[in-house]
Amino acid sequence: MSITTGDFRQRVTIHTLAEKKQKHEPIVSITAYDYATARLADEAGVDFILVGDSLAQVVLGYDSTLPVTMDEMLHHTRAVRRAVRHAFLVVDMPFGSYHTGTRQALENAVRCVKEGGAEAVKIEGGVSRVPLIRRIIEAEIPVIGHIGLTPQSVHRMGGYKVQGKTPDAIEELLRDAVALDQAGVSAIVLEGIPREVGTRITAEVATPTIGIGAGPDCNGQILVFHDLAGLTFNPPAKFVRRYCNAGELITEALHGYCDDVRSRAFPADAESYHLPREARRVPADGDADPVVRQK
Repeated sequence: MSITTGDFRQRVTIHTLAEKKQKHEPIVSITAYDYATARLADEAGVDFILVGDSLAQVVLGYDSTLPVTMDEMLHHTRAVRRAVRHAFLVVDMPFGSYHTGTRQALENAVRCVKEGGAEAVKIEGGVSRVPLIRRIIEAEIPVIGHIGLTPQSVHRMGGYKVQGKTPDAIEELLRDAVALDQAGVSAIVLEGIPREVGTRITAEVATPTIGIGAGPDCNGQILVFHDLAGLTFNPPAKFVRRYCNAGELITEALHGYCDDVRSRAFPADAESYHLPREARRVPADGDADPVVRQK
């Protein structure tokens, strides 16, 4: 399946992603959390959009991904769904939504599809998640895996640190990737690992790999929209490339707006509504109403 530009692009599916790996065509992915950014991303031609649990930090102001709730994820997924016409839509299963048992995980995965409009769910973890992932796939819901730096495991990892830097850690990542591949995931996100490890995993699994801080040899790449656009307040990670500084542009626009209102330069007469000519007249003596109301 080929994807063309313009309004006649075909929908991206899990089969499209698999074909792109086979044809060595890079997969373009990005996060989005609302109608406006999702529509811009979809119209720009990205292959898949992730409603990431990074929503917690970049939109809701939490200091990690852990506090974001299932209801918050669904609220934002519905907004993104209304914007997307072509891209494959994936949603993160947030922390706590699949950790206490298969039944809970299935119920929440179904909610992501039925209530949120997602076409796949993303779950962090490798070998230990395989039984759960298999069960969700059996329920006809595609799953995206996620290994390496897994933000929901920040406390276990002792912070946001690059993973897979020792022989044992590399072998563990390889076991995780192969297990996810064999379980039938539709793609594997590789986050925060050395380029060489990302290259090796990509070569050893049939599943498409999507890198974020995993080097250029993955089958695709993903960035957080707010990082790419310069809309975050903290220094970006090493792997982030800022393509514009929308934060500066918006700040400049807001300062201009404040100045114009305070100087009474806004709104101007041209930006104001007026009565039609026939509805205006000079009030006569004793006439308190300067407007002739039209019936």
